Amino acid sequence: MWLPDETFKSVIQHTPLISIDLIVRNQQNEVLLGKRVNAPAKGYWFVPGGRVRKNETLDDAFVRLVKEELGIESGITRADAKFLGVFEHFYDDCVFGDDVSTHYIVLGYNITIEDKKNDNFLNLDKQHTSFIWVNDKRVFLKKNIHKNILYYF
Repeated sequence: MWLPDETFKSVIQHTPLISIDLIVRNQQNEVLLGKRVNAPAKGYWFVPGGRVRKNETLDDAFVRLVKEELGIESGITRADAKFLGVFEHFYDDCVFGDDVSTHYIVLGYNITIEDKKNDNFLNLDKQHTSFIWVNDKRVFLKKNIHKNILYYF
Protein backbone atom coordinates (compact mmCIF):
# COMPACT_ATOMS: atom_id res chain seq x y z
CA MET A 1 0.00 0.00 0.00
CA TRP A 2 1.36 3.40 -0.99
CA LEU A 3 1.31 6.35 1.37
CA PRO A 4 -0.45 9.58 0.41
CA ASP A 5 2.06 12.03 -1.13
CA GLU A 6 2.10 14.45 1.82
CA THR A 7 2.70 11.61 4.30
CA PHE A 8 5.47 10.13 2.18
CA LYS A 9 7.08 13.55 1.74
CA SER A 10 7.12 13.89 5.53
CA VAL A 11 8.74 10.45 5.85
CA ILE A 12 11.45 11.45 3.34
CA GLN A 13 11.98 14.71 5.22
CA HIS A 14 12.43 13.05 8.62
CA THR A 15 13.86 9.57 8.11
CA PRO A 16 16.26 7.64 5.88
CA LEU A 17 14.74 5.25 3.38
CA ILE A 18 15.98 1.67 3.02
CA SER A 19 16.56 0.39 -0.48
CA ILE A 20 18.15 -2.38 -2.48
CA ASP A 21 20.37 -1.62 -5.48
CA LEU A 22 20.84 -4.34 -8.08
CA ILE A 23 24.22 -4.35 -9.75
CA VAL A 24 23.20 -6.53 -12.68
CA ARG A 25 25.87 -8.12 -14.84
CA ASN A 26 25.49 -10.14 -18.01
CA GLN A 27 27.74 -12.99 -19.10
CA GLN A 28 30.15 -10.50 -20.72
CA ASN A 29 30.55 -8.83 -17.29
CA GLU A 30 28.79 -5.69 -18.52
CA VAL A 31 26.72 -3.73 -16.00
CA LEU A 32 23.12 -2.68 -16.57
CA LEU A 33 22.31 1.01 -16.12
CA GLY A 34 18.98 2.80 -16.47
CA LYS A 35 18.42 6.49 -17.28
CA ARG A 36 16.42 7.90 -14.33
CA VAL A 37 13.23 9.82 -14.97
CA ASN A 38 12.43 10.93 -11.41
CA ALA A 39 14.34 12.71 -8.68
CA PRO A 40 16.53 11.98 -6.95
CA ALA A 41 19.18 11.24 -9.57
CA LYS A 42 16.90 12.44 -12.38
CA GLY A 43 18.69 12.42 -15.73
CA TYR A 44 21.52 10.21 -14.50
CA TRP A 45 22.47 6.65 -15.35
CA PHE A 46 21.87 4.52 -12.28
CA VAL A 47 21.60 0.86 -11.35
CA PRO A 48 18.12 -0.67 -10.99
CA GLY A 49 16.65 -0.97 -7.51
CA GLY A 50 14.09 0.44 -5.16
CA ARG A 51 12.77 0.92 -1.67
CA VAL A 52 11.97 -1.79 0.84
CA ARG A 53 8.33 -1.48 1.87
CA LYS A 54 7.00 -1.54 5.43
CA ASN A 55 6.53 -5.14 6.66
CA GLU A 56 8.29 -6.51 3.57
CA THR A 57 11.17 -8.87 4.25
CA LEU A 58 14.45 -8.20 2.46
CA ASP A 59 14.02 -11.49 0.61
CA ASP A 60 10.54 -10.49 -0.62
CA ALA A 61 11.72 -6.99 -1.54
CA PHE A 62 14.61 -8.43 -3.54
CA VAL A 63 12.35 -10.76 -5.56
CA ARG A 64 9.82 -7.96 -6.14
CA LEU A 65 12.50 -5.54 -7.35
CA VAL A 66 14.02 -8.09 -9.72
CA LYS A 67 10.55 -8.60 -11.18
CA GLU A 68 9.50 -4.92 -11.27
CA GLU A 69 12.80 -3.39 -12.36
CA LEU A 70 14.06 -6.13 -14.67
CA GLY A 71 10.94 -8.03 -15.70
CA ILE A 72 12.54 -11.29 -14.55
CA GLU A 73 10.23 -13.76 -12.85
CA SER A 74 12.58 -16.74 -12.99
CA GLY A 75 13.12 -16.94 -9.27
CA ILE A 76 16.33 -15.01 -8.72
CA THR A 77 16.55 -14.65 -4.95
CA ARG A 78 18.72 -12.73 -2.55
CA ALA A 79 20.56 -15.99 -1.81
CA ASP A 80 21.64 -16.04 -5.49
CA ALA A 81 23.23 -12.60 -5.18
CA LYS A 82 26.53 -11.44 -3.78
CA PHE A 83 26.10 -8.88 -1.00
CA LEU A 84 28.40 -5.92 -1.68
CA GLY A 85 27.69 -3.99 1.51
CA VAL A 86 25.72 -1.16 3.04
CA PHE A 87 25.99 2.26 1.39
CA GLU A 88 24.58 5.71 2.13
CA HIS A 89 23.21 7.93 -0.61
CA PHE A 90 22.44 11.59 0.05
CA TYR A 91 20.53 13.82 -2.37
CA ASP A 92 19.62 17.51 -2.19
CA ASP A 93 16.18 16.81 -3.66
CA CYS A 94 13.42 14.22 -3.60
CA VAL A 95 10.66 12.93 -5.84
CA PHE A 96 8.50 15.86 -4.68
CA GLY A 97 10.99 18.62 -5.54
CA ASP A 98 13.97 20.56 -4.24
CA ASP A 99 12.61 21.59 -0.85
CA VAL A 100 13.30 18.20 0.82
CA SER A 101 16.52 16.18 0.71
CA THR A 102 16.62 12.38 0.48
CA HIS A 103 18.77 9.99 2.52
CA TYR A 104 18.95 6.31 1.54
CA ILE A 105 20.51 3.40 3.39
CA VAL A 106 21.27 1.10 0.47
CA LEU A 107 21.96 -2.62 0.43
CA GLY A 108 23.98 -3.38 -2.69
CA TYR A 109 23.71 -6.79 -4.38
CA ASN A 110 25.56 -8.09 -7.41
CA ILE A 111 23.66 -10.51 -9.66
CA THR A 112 24.55 -12.11 -12.97
CA ILE A 113 21.82 -12.91 -15.46
CA GLU A 114 21.80 -14.95 -18.61
CA ASP A 115 21.81 -12.98 -21.82
CA LYS A 116 18.33 -12.26 -23.11
CA LYS A 117 17.86 -11.61 -26.81
CA ASN A 118 17.29 -7.90 -27.50
CA ASP A 119 16.89 -7.15 -23.79
CA ASN A 120 13.10 -7.48 -24.18
CA PHE A 121 12.89 -8.60 -20.58
CA LEU A 122 13.76 -5.11 -19.28
CA ASN A 123 10.86 -3.06 -17.95
CA LEU A 124 10.90 0.53 -19.13
CA ASP A 125 8.80 1.72 -16.24
CA LYS A 126 8.08 5.12 -14.76
CA GLN A 127 11.63 5.21 -13.34
CA HIS A 128 13.70 4.78 -16.55
CA THR A 129 13.64 6.02 -20.14
CA SER A 130 16.21 3.53 -21.38
CA PHE A 131 18.74 0.91 -20.37
CA ILE A 132 22.33 0.29 -21.49
CA TRP A 133 24.98 -2.33 -20.81
CA VAL A 134 28.40 -0.88 -19.93
CA ASN A 135 31.70 -2.63 -19.40
CA ASP A 136 32.46 -1.97 -15.74
CA LYS A 137 35.90 -0.65 -16.67
CA ARG A 138 34.15 2.00 -18.81
CA VAL A 139 31.51 2.98 -16.22
CA PHE A 140 33.79 5.75 -15.01
CA LEU A 141 34.00 7.15 -18.55
CA LYS A 142 30.26 7.18 -19.28
CA LYS A 143 28.64 10.62 -19.16
CA ASN A 144 25.93 11.27 -16.58
CA ILE A 145 26.78 8.33 -14.33
CA HIS A 146 25.59 9.22 -10.85
CA LYS A 147 28.44 9.38 -8.34
CA ASN A 148 26.55 7.24 -5.81
CA ILE A 149 26.87 4.11 -7.92
CA LEU A 150 30.61 4.43 -8.41
CA TYR A 151 31.15 2.85 -5.00
CA TYR A 152 29.92 -0.46 -6.43
CA PHE A 153 32.86 -0.76 -8.85
